[in-house]
Amino acid sequence: MKTLSVIILTYNEEDYIEDAVKSVAFANEIIVIDSESTDRTVDLVSKMDCKFASRKFDNYCNQRNFALTLTTSDWILFLDADERVTPKLEKEILEAISKEEYLAYKIWFPHYFMGRFLFHYTDKVIRLFKNDNSKFKNEVHEKLVIKTKVGVLKNYMIHYTYKEIYHFLDKKDKYAWFQAKMSHDKKKKATLFLLFFKPFYRFFHTYFVKRVFLDGVPGLVSASYDAYGVFSRYAKLYLLEKNLK
Repeated sequence: MKTLSVIILTYNEEDYIEDAVKSVAFANEIIVIDSESTDRTVDLVSKMDCKFASRKFDNYCNQRNFALTLTTSDWILFLDADERVTPKLEKEILEAISKEEYLAYKIWFPHYFMGRFLFHYTDKVIRLFKNDNSKFKNEVHEKLVIKTKVGVLKNYMIHYTYKEIYHFLDKKDKYAWFQAKMSHDKKKKATLFLLFFKPFYRFFHTYFVKRVFLDGVPGLVSASYDAYGVFSRYAKLYLLEKNLK
């Protein structure tokens, strides 16, 4: 029988971590990698059937690659503390790792925002994969390097994306700093085109091409914040350029 390790990265997740762990109780091992939380996260994890490790956060890529070194199972599932595996997804995961039709699978994530799930504002991300020395790259929006055909699971992962509007903006700003730094390291410049056209294009693509308008007012707000996130990234890149001149 194939075995499964679930990895959960945490930082101040006292409101979410218990339910996240309970949703993957079917796994052979659950590994929590904490980034020096200052709330009750560590205390709560210590009372659950989990492996635990603490690592000072530098970037998402390194945090995930460190976690991979601690696994012992045939397959790995990455789970965020604000995500939940439903019974239907659990069954599909177990069937997928048993059959091994693919060696990696993407999972659908509808965003939860303003009190509802947005089924047109979704991500499809590789989270389930065979434990075969795969590694992540990129400091933010980290990407798993997979040299094989990837399958897609049918059932959704529940994702309580943003606690509130301010949390949404805070998360966008944090990602923007990481992305700005990466762009600066690659010698990219914050041009007027990037500052003004890119945010407009992001809004258009999210709202109309992905049909997020079907998700009502929350869809309109999330598309607007997506555009803000893009503007924030290039604005911060401009600030980095000015500070280093």
